[in-house]
Amino acid sequence: MPRNSLNAGRVERLLVLPFRKSLEISFQSIRARFFRSFITTMTLVLAVSFLAFVSITNDIANGMLDSGKAEFRQQLIRSGYDLDEEDSRADSSPKQRWLIILSLLVCAVGIINAQLMAVTERFREIGTMKCLGALDRFILRLFLLEAGMQGLVGSAVGALGGGFFALLNGFWHFGSAVVPYLPWTDFSFSLLIAIGTGCTLSLLGVIYPAVVAARMQPVEAMRAEQ
Repeated sequence: MPRNSLNAGRVERLLVLPFRKSLEISFQSIRARFFRSFITTMTLVLAVSFLAFVSITNDIANGMLDSGKAEFRQQLIRSGYDLDEEDSRADSSPKQRWLIILSLLVCAVGIINAQLMAVTERFREIGTMKCLGALDRFILRLFLLEAGMQGLVGSAVGALGGGFFALLNGFWHFGSAVVPYLPWTDFSFSLLIAIGTGCTLSLLGVIYPAVVAARMQPVEAMRAEQ
């Protein structure tokens, strides 16, 4: 085999870092920019918390409706639910659905803006890595891993926080009757949906900034002023 082919194979192996190393670099990057990462994560926490709160509040209401007790239906109506006699499910109001959509949209815009700022701040870092032989997919992987870690932590905290306040709200309005009639399967499913939505939102928000960073020319990145 020609020497050039052997050298090319050796260089290729040197350029491809293991996934564990990428994870370590991404974690160190988050630590180095903790304040910015914290603000970005908090926007996700608030949006996911609101989504989980609304979903689990409806789960509580539906559990009480499934009990078939007329007093529970009256309590729900007094609490603001628009229920007819034949209604067997309590769903989110159009206003709540629009608020959820707007909160998630604002969160996505905030993530994109924060990640674009992170790309600007890391011009020299990205340029250095590319000059050392980092491939485009490696840069892309770093940004996706950072967004994935922030998204998972922020979504989990937001979903648990929203679920906790939804339970408190249920106790405030309905007392201890919330516990025996709460559909725990629906409760867990709502938590998972909220976490999945938050993680998806975080990853979608970083795709464009990550592509911008990956396609950056090393010379241009190194020449950029900080």
